[in-house]
Amino acid sequence: MALPKTDKIWMDGTLVDWDKAQVHVLTHALHYGSGVFEGIRCYETADGPAVFRLTEHMQRFARSASMLFMELPYSVEEMVEAVKETIRVNKLQSCYIRPLAFRGYGVMGLDPIPAPVQVIIAVWPWETYMGAEALTKGVDVGISSWRQRGINSLPPAIKATGNYLNSSLARIEANRHGYNEAILLNEEGKVCEGTGENLFIVRDGVISTPPVSDGLLEGITRDSIMVIADNLDYPVIEESLVRTDLYTCDEMFMTGSAAELVPVRSVDGHVIGDAGPITLELQRIFFRVVHGEEPDFEDWLARV
Repeated sequence: MALPKTDKIWMDGTLVDWDKAQVHVLTHALHYGSGVFEGIRCYETADGPAVFRLTEHMQRFARSASMLFMELPYSVEEMVEAVKETIRVNKLQSCYIRPLAFRGYGVMGLDPIPAPVQVIIAVWPWETYMGAEALTKGVDVGISSWRQRGINSLPPAIKATGNYLNSSLARIEANRHGYNEAILLNEEGKVCEGTGENLFIVRDGVISTPPVSDGLLEGITRDSIMVIADNLDYPVIEESLVRTDLYTCDEMFMTGSAAELVPVRSVDGHVIGDAGPITLELQRIFFRVVHGEEPDFEDWLARV
């Protein structure tokens, strides 16, 4: 998937040309993965572009940096405004947003503290992460042979660049096996998450999702779907799941800022089927929310 260029990237407080947003090859994060990031979406609405849960994303960004002892040179409020400015200057009605804070050039070694902290915000047009048909026809997934990182080795609460190496390995494996996506189990064999998504199953009208304590990232889209489901009077529970729960559920879907809400058609060749009625209703309301068509959720939208 080619990365489309836009005009400007926000870099350490300055808008620079896309092709000039560069770092030194000895940048600390390039060697040791010492960075944190967010994935956010801006949607077109009748009243102009709006970023979905922007403040919550930037708050998580700041928490991730804090847990890595990275002192960000900007407040959450300043970074929120920087996101809006970057969207405006690039004249985008909808886009994907990538804030990144990383240890820059200046020192080498495993102690990251002496390295300077840099912050960038890039935006670009990005359609459905798994393809347009995925939203309607669902995706085929497989349980990965790679386990999710342990909660006391690489804490999942930190959305760190280095945390995603095993996700990359799992995605490569899934692609080679003909799957659209992978599901990772944790070290105890419990269902954890996709390579970049949280997951939900539906059984007998009850929606279940693994708890954060099982080693998954506490997704903002995950939280949004749980709130929407509750408003629709669907029971939602957080409970540990094993792989056979995925084989026998009535419906299954995955959520994330990039993936949005994607139905799962099969797991390890076990056919779940087309998107079920609960999945489709949640998906319908979610897209109404992000496009500014549900007044009760207006506070989730940051108007650009």
